[in-house]
Amino acid sequence: MGIVEEAHNVRILGSGEQQTIVLAHGFGTDQSVWKHLVPHLVDEFRVVLFDNMGAGTTNPDYFDFDRYATLEGYAYDLLALLEELQIRTCIFVGHSVSALVGALASVPRPDLFSKIVMIAASPRYLNDVDYYGGFEQEDLDQLFEAMRSNYKAWATGFAPLALGSDMDLVAVQEFSRTLFNIRPDIALSVAQTIFQSDLREILGMVTVPCHILQSSKDLAVPVVVSEYLQRHLGGESIVEIMASEGHLPQLSSPGTVIPVVLRHIRQDIAV
Repeated sequence: MGIVEEAHNVRILGSGEQQTIVLAHGFGTDQSVWKHLVPHLVDEFRVVLFDNMGAGTTNPDYFDFDRYATLEGYAYDLLALLEELQIRTCIFVGHSVSALVGALASVPRPDLFSKIVMIAASPRYLNDVDYYGGFEQEDLDQLFEAMRSNYKAWATGFAPLALGSDMDLVAVQEFSRTLFNIRPDIALSVAQTIFQSDLREILGMVTVPCHILQSSKDLAVPVVVSEYLQRHLGGESIVEIMASEGHLPQLSSPGTVIPVVLRHIRQDIAV
């Protein structure tokens, strides 16, 4: 196992003969967020799972606060991982921030990605002139202060909000568990990087086909953001609004969401 592979807890499942699927998790989770999807993939694909640096399952000593002050740090990690695993091309499934990390990585190396499946993706969370991201700076400042002052209390309240109030308790407990696993100062740093990021200017440089999947109700990403993505991405793209609620629909509504994700993995955008 290589250095990058070991640091990111890489697991490779399924057959090496088939097309490779890379699954990348979002903020506050780790690779376990894909537990409902993976069993449907392993008979058909080679599946690569990994943890983003800073996840509770990674060594906190490896977390470089300067490197991960921008999303480019994560994009460099992804490219290094694909190189170490000698993956020539993959279908990249990115949840939340990882969808944009995949998009960033595809700009210098579009050859590595046959398509990007984006789940709950946003290029910018802050509202701006002629752009609705869902948050004002005051909202984010309050969120960061809550994380800073009492991380456990913040996480306990954030988990059910992020998943939607009527989601089953098991999924909320699962998200709470992965949030609690993260060292609080690292969680705050990652949250600040994500919520203050603005990747709108790079969207036109993303030429890889993008499948944009979005819950009909998501605390973190309004539906209009998925429409914005489709209008501004440089390559072919398609949007599907799913009959799910919450920011982690692959965890909280697997019966609804997994068939949609599988369809977009297997089928290309019709030109």
